[in-house]
Amino acid sequence: MKMKIVTVWAMFIAILAQSGCGVVALVTGPTQYEKKIPAEYDLIKEKDAKVLVLVKEPSWLGARANLRYYLTGQLNKSLVKKVKIGAENVVRYQALADFRAGQENFAALWPEELGRAFEADYVLLVRIGSFVLTEIDEMGLYKGSLNAQAVLVDTATGRKVWPRVEDSKIIMVGYEVEKGDRAHALTKLAAAAAHCTTRYFYDCPKDKFKIAEDMSHISRENWGEGWDIGGF
Repeated sequence: MKMKIVTVWAMFIAILAQSGCGVVALVTGPTQYEKKIPAEYDLIKEKDAKVLVLVKEPSWLGARANLRYYLTGQLNKSLVKKVKIGAENVVRYQALADFRAGQENFAALWPEELGRAFEADYVLLVRIGSFVLTEIDEMGLYKGSLNAQAVLVDTATGRKVWPRVEDSKIIMVGYEVEKGDRAHALTKLAAAAAHCTTRYFYDCPKDKFKIAEDMSHISRENWGEGWDIGGF
């Protein structure tokens, strides 16, 4: 009897295999599209938490590109759309810009101090390390890259809660050719950087985790070992 049961089960599996991969998935497990990369820090569980995005631009960048505006906007958008943070729980760029304009010592404030000023539970701190945007020709073709470092700070304790192992998460994005005007090219870079940052805050579908603009596989030997999250 046991032998007959095994034989029948083997035949059943064979029939399923012939019927298509969608049915086989019921036996073999989730498909490639159903698999997910576990969150490194699960903000989905804290969807009612308030988050302040704080982007730091290097002084050499000057007024050539307001990356702070583009990157803050795209990070906020991704936190709402993908991490499911309530739209009312992300601090708007303009609110932070107005606060910055009224603070002579803004640059000296610690992330948690700024977070408390906006009653935020977390501060997502992003420091831009390098940025290149080159117009290839006058037909509206651009080549760009953006490298940054990111950490998530708990406002209550002032401690970094993500990433847990590295000093910071290295974000490296870019593209060889993008068609459109300069604003579109900047938005594309910012959106890619936002995705490559916020994908660690929820169980991201495996087929969506890696994007074409992700350059994190490139050697990072030119980056420092880490950076101090306070007072910069």
